[in-house]
Amino acid sequence: MIYGFLNIDKPKGFTSFDVVAKLRKIFDIKKIGHLGTLDPLATGVLVVAIGEATKLIEFINNSEKTYETEITLGETSNTYDAEGEIKKASNKKPTLKALKEALNKFKGEILQIPPIHSAIKIKGKKAYQLARKGKKVELKARKVNIFLIKLMDFDYPKVKILVHCSAGTYIRSIANDLGVELNTGAYLSGLKRTEVGDFKIKNSINISNISKSNYKKFIIPVEKNIKSFPGIILNDIEYRKLDFGQMILREDVKDGIDIFAGFFKNRFAGILERVRTGKEKLLKFRKKLNLE
Repeated sequence: MIYGFLNIDKPKGFTSFDVVAKLRKIFDIKKIGHLGTLDPLATGVLVVAIGEATKLIEFINNSEKTYETEITLGETSNTYDAEGEIKKASNKKPTLKALKEALNKFKGEILQIPPIHSAIKIKGKKAYQLARKGKKVELKARKVNIFLIKLMDFDYPKVKILVHCSAGTYIRSIANDLGVELNTGAYLSGLKRTEVGDFKIKNSINISNISKSNYKKFIIPVEKNIKSFPGIILNDIEYRKLDFGQMILREDVKDGIDIFAGFFKNRFAGILERVRTGKEKLLKFRKKLNLE
């Protein structure tokens, strides 16, 4: 059974689903998913989970991300990027000092309103579906963390910045909000994702280089991406109990930790979680991988 991750350098013009669809044909399996959608105009790291690795998406989907971005000043877009309706907003040319001061306001923990043209669901409907129908869409501000926002180049109207941020951050919103801050208008005109957690652009592969004859050599074992979880070695009896949906008692688990990586016979068996029942240190499978 083949399972693991692929670090794909998504080409411009491809949707994230296009990448998954192509890989499904190569692998001849349906159980393939991706971590963190990239818009068609964006390029860079798209992490793809194959087979049983799809069960781990929820545990590594909150990884920090890094982007190289291009922002165009003086114009706005209803989608906050180059895919939307572009309108002239201002001829004002901000100074380098004003630009740096504006960027500094985005550092740290901030409240960010996602674009209405996004996949965030409102009563079961995606926001962009409602927006395209002309319906009023109101999204609440969310806390995100901008660990680094660095000016790389400024040649009006183009601004290039490097952003290292928490999961859930919309770079399109940063572009739009920068235009508001500078009173010039702005939209995201280019985006390249260079890091998703431990997945780096320098180690990514072009999807055109993957074929039915060589795909196995590109698969990254799941063990390399669960290092943040404390490991639990399971014996035969413990694994059998967990496999049947039962709980096991482990006195050696540390307090304050609720998620663990379970190993059986030197293989990653699944994600274990603490069961809160008084003071007992009980564990059960949260996600079990099929090792057969």
